[in-house]
Amino acid sequence: MNTITQSIPDLQAIKARQKATWESGDFGQIAKYTMPMAEEFMGRLRLRPGDSVLDVACGTGNLAVIAVRAGCRTAGVDIASNLISQARERSEREGLAIEYAEGDAEALPYPDASFDLVVSMYGVMFAQQPEKVVSELLRVTKPGGRIALANWTPTGFIGKMFAVFKRHITPPAGVPSPMLWGDETVVRERLQAGVIGLRLTRRVAHFCFPFDPAGTVEFFRQYYGPTQRAFASLPAEAQAVLRADLEDLQSRYNVSTRAHQTETPAEYVEIQAWRAGEAEAQPVRSRTNRTSPALDLVADLDC
Repeated sequence: MNTITQSIPDLQAIKARQKATWESGDFGQIAKYTMPMAEEFMGRLRLRPGDSVLDVACGTGNLAVIAVRAGCRTAGVDIASNLISQARERSEREGLAIEYAEGDAEALPYPDASFDLVVSMYGVMFAQQPEKVVSELLRVTKPGGRIALANWTPTGFIGKMFAVFKRHITPPAGVPSPMLWGDETVVRERLQAGVIGLRLTRRVAHFCFPFDPAGTVEFFRQYYGPTQRAFASLPAEAQAVLRADLEDLQSRYNVSTRAHQTETPAEYVEIQAWRAGEAEAQPVRSRTNRTSPALDLVADLDC
């Protein structure tokens, strides 16, 4: 399988639309509900005080906040200027020393070998050119350092949600699906050069919202940029069909027994890769874990 991105027509226009998409709505409202997932993810990385950590596509800084609280020297970068502003306000409010910058995951504004650990949760998977993302993640990671990513799978709930969008809206030509970052075969191919170890583990996180399925769809329509922009791009009649399809999906995946709550299990792949040094260019050692849901569900937290 060849996953190298071919020439993308109108790449700069697509990037500008993506930036506008993530700057629309208010992702900070969504991030509040993903903080338990971030804590689970970062907790498994065994952060060491004094390590340098970069949160790429950081949004409002969930991972960065956890890293700096663990005593790490921490930075965060995101393409959306308003999310960086929110992240800075949050760190100032909580008295946390985090260096935030506006920037593109395909051209990170940091010197080579700057960080012991580079992380991204449901973030870099949305960049248009995955080979450039991989190159940049490796470039800014120190030899022997780690890259840790959490990416939605195409067969999980979020993959199904984006499939609904795809039925209603034509994706930009030439841009690989972000859900390929949740396909272990593709991930191995993308990371096969430049790493000396690769661990892939399927996990399940739970979204839990204090609304029924219809209210959850409306919450995403109001605050989640991709959902908001999807609705805005359609005429009223088509919006009604999209809303019905999304409500049906939320209802089918909802495992909550409470009347005014929606709880949806969402599968993702956790990736840990160890960057090779100059003299360590060799075939990657990889392992895929399909973890027991009983061990790895974020649902163990009170919803």
